[in-house]
This record gives sequence, structure tokens and C-alpha cells, in this order.
Amino acid sequence: MKKPLYILLTLLLFTACTTETVKDAKQEKLLPRIYPDYLGVTIPVNIAPLCFSMADEGVLLIDAVITDSHGHSMHSQGEESVDFDLDDWHALLGQNRGDSLSVTVSAKYDDGWHTYRSFSIYVSTDSIDYGICYRLIEPGYEVWSKMGIYERDLSSFDERPLIENTQFEGCVNCHSFNRGKTTDMSLHIRGSHGATLLRHNNGPFTAYNTKTDQTLGLCVYPYWHPSGRYIAYSTNTTNQLFHSADRNRIEVFDDASDIQVYDVEKNELLLSPLLKQDSVYETYPVFSADGRSLYFCAARALPEGSHQLDSIRYNLCRIDFDPETGNYGDRIDTIVNAEALHKSVSFPRPSYDGSFLCYTLSDYGQFSIWHHEADLYLLDLSTGQSLPMDEANSKDTDSFHNWSTNSRWLVLSSRRDDGLFTRPYFCHIDAKGKVSKPFMLPQRNPRRFYRERFLSFNVPDFVTVPTRFNSHQATRLINSNSRTPFGVRTSP
Repeated sequence: MKKPLYILLTLLLFTACTTETVKDAKQEKLLPRIYPDYLGVTIPVNIAPLCFSMADEGVLLIDAVITDSHGHSMHSQGEESVDFDLDDWHALLGQNRGDSLSVTVSAKYDDGWHTYRSFSIYVSTDSIDYGICYRLIEPGYEVWSKMGIYERDLSSFDERPLIENTQFEGCVNCHSFNRGKTTDMSLHIRGSHGATLLRHNNGPFTAYNTKTDQTLGLCVYPYWHPSGRYIAYSTNTTNQLFHSADRNRIEVFDDASDIQVYDVEKNELLLSPLLKQDSVYETYPVFSADGRSLYFCAARALPEGSHQLDSIRYNLCRIDFDPETGNYGDRIDTIVNAEALHKSVSFPRPSYDGSFLCYTLSDYGQFSIWHHEADLYLLDLSTGQSLPMDEANSKDTDSFHNWSTNSRWLVLSSRRDDGLFTRPYFCHIDAKGKVSKPFMLPQRNPRRFYRERFLSFNVPDFVTVPTRFNSHQATRLINSNSRTPFGVRTSP
């Protein structure tokens, strides 16, 4: 007699939801090798579940039990990955803010179950922002294909595109927000429909032509002033070539570069002779936390015709900035003399509380995302001391980064996973500059997700709320011929 369809469906559902009891397990003295490596990490109380797989692929089942010191626990079991219930996960983290959780992993192989030594996860009292925005791009060189800017909710696995280049011909890049506030946003479009889209105080987007007859080229590498009135930009004449000693590395370098600040309210680029010297490459400008200084990277320009790229080394420099008048100071100070160490600084990022500045240090140049030796350093702005972030650095590239709005979390771009694709990691930095072990952006089935998605996460930045971005309106604006020119004012 055939069973009714609803009974069959019920049996299938029951079978799919049942778990196998871990029994007669061999008790291992070693810690489990899981992917991603979440052993001993510090996490925000509002982060998405840290689902994981075993690092090896011979496992038949993986089982995980998480317990706290109050008698609460949660359990998950799966063939490829453990997948913790979202609500139960957040409830457990909320009950253990400022405390540790114990994770016990068992794995079933052909010879039976193995139970490994438990490890801890610390739940910080510091929460993290709503989400991050990033560009997803194939790790190509001189051409691009499909790409876009995407937003990820850090408390869940929800990801959505803000804009993709499937409705226009071009490259989207240089997305930037004012301290995580999505009401102030800058987005750069390259290609035949090139433009910079700007939104200020949650107003409509305007498409600008940022090239003027007094500047080298288009404005790139934006960084907002805390007031929202100004945006620091560099303008770069950029080239790229394959590295002669490493066929897997492309070297991106500047033939010329200057810095300027854009006054959003007056639609003026504020120029200074000190920041557009032919003998100096200036790039990666960022405002200090109080908005009264401008940090940037500067290197001595190569002689014309020279291609000794490994001799270009950038220092971290600073110039005063008056937000009331838009005027610059009359001198440039060197904050980190990396050239003296035969090193080069890129991607300076001050914490929003004014305590620290994180930067990338590599052997030479300014495009450190292709440098395997690139590491992160933390500058204490009260003492002037720089130290390597040993707890966060890896044996491969650790490069671009941004601060959370409470200045307690850093999102960093790293190729430590496979040496090819850039993934986002997060680490905690306390008020004294103590750095925690980084953890990879959580995914529901991390091994399958990262194995099947051959894309790099580019320029991650925090946002405090979902970005209200109308991609259809933005696409129409990009495809139109309407471009507003930038005005220019030279600062005394």
C-alpha cells in the first residue's frame, strides 16, 4: 500500500533533521583543525554564527557543542559544516557578553568518531556595526568583467548588491562613507560612462566630472571629513606591469600623483602647492579624527624614464587643515619615516576616537594588496610609537583595512586563506592597543562558499545602517551624459 505524499514528506523532513549520537569516540589530545580557524578568537556580541567545517575533507560528519559557564548550550551537526540556529546563537552570545564560550568538536571518519580538545571563543562587550560594504571582483589584471558593490549584514548571512556593472559599461570602485554614515557616500565609475557619484546629507546623487584643467586627472581614493563638508581625494596617473621576479604579482604604480580636498558645499577643489609637487608622489589622504589634520603617503618621484619600482618608498606624512576656512598648513611633517627602514607605507586609517592609526607596511610601492610581505602596523598617536600587529598579521598579504565606528574593531583584507583571493577578517583592538586574533567573515557553509566564489573582497568599509541605494536611479544617472564639473580654489 502506498503511503500518502504528506507522510513521505514528513519522514524525509524527520530524517533530514535527525542527528547521529557521538559514541565510542576516540578522545584526542589535539585541538580540532577547523575551517575557518575560529580557535581562541574574540567576537562581537552581534556577529553572525561562526559556522565551520573540518579543515580536511575526509570527514563524514562534523558535530559541535557550544556551552557556557551558566549551563546553557547549543548543538549542530552536519556533513559539510555545522550550521547554528541564528536566534539561538544570538541568544547565547547575549547571555555571555564579556565571557567565554567553550566549543567541543567531534568528527566522524571511516574509523569512527573522534572528539577533540575543547577551545574557547571570547564574546566581547564591544558590538560591531550593522554591516560592511565591499566590491566583489575577479582577481584579474588589465580588464574587468562583472563586478559590483555589495552590502553584508554582519549579524546574519544576508548580502545584497548596491550596484553592479551589468547595466552599464564600466568599473565601479572607490566607494566611501563618512564614518559609516550611509547618508554621505562617494562612488567612482571608470570607463566610457565615467563619473563620481556623490550623495550628501541623504540628498540625491549627483554625477560629477572630477577632472579639471588644474589637476592631473580624476579624483580617487576618497576619505570624508568628520563634518561631512569635505572629501579628501588623490589624483593619480597610474600604470601597471607584471613583476619580473614573480609572475603571479602585478605591480601597480604611479607616474604622478597629487592630493586635494573637495568642498561639498561650495563645489570646489581646494589645492595647495605643498600637495602637488612634481618631485613627490602624494596619495591615500585621510583626515584625522578631529578633522584638523590630513594624513597621506608621500614618496620621492622617480627620475623620468626610470622603472626602478622597488626604490619607490612612501612615508606617512601630515599637514594641518582648517575646516573653518578650508586652508592647509604651511609645512608637511613626516610621521613615519618608512624609507629609512627600506619599507613603504600605504592605506593609513586613523581610529575615530583619535587614539591610533593603522597602516600597511610593505617593501616598496603603494599598492600593497599584491605584496605577500605586506603587514599591518598600529601607530599610537599619543606616543608616536609604531608596532607591528603580530596577532593580526599572517605569512601572506595583510593590507587594506577600515575601523568600526566605535574604534574597537578593524576589518582587514588578507590573502592568508589561499594566497590568491582577498578575504575580509575582523580583529578586536582595545583601548590600550591590544590586538586579538582575526576571524574570517562568517558564512553559512564556509568551505563551499569560498571554494565556489572565485571573487576577491575589495575595499571593505563599515556601515551603521542599511544603505538606501537606488540602483535603477544610479544606473540612469551613469548612462546619462549629465556631469557636473568641479570648481577649483588654490589655498594660500
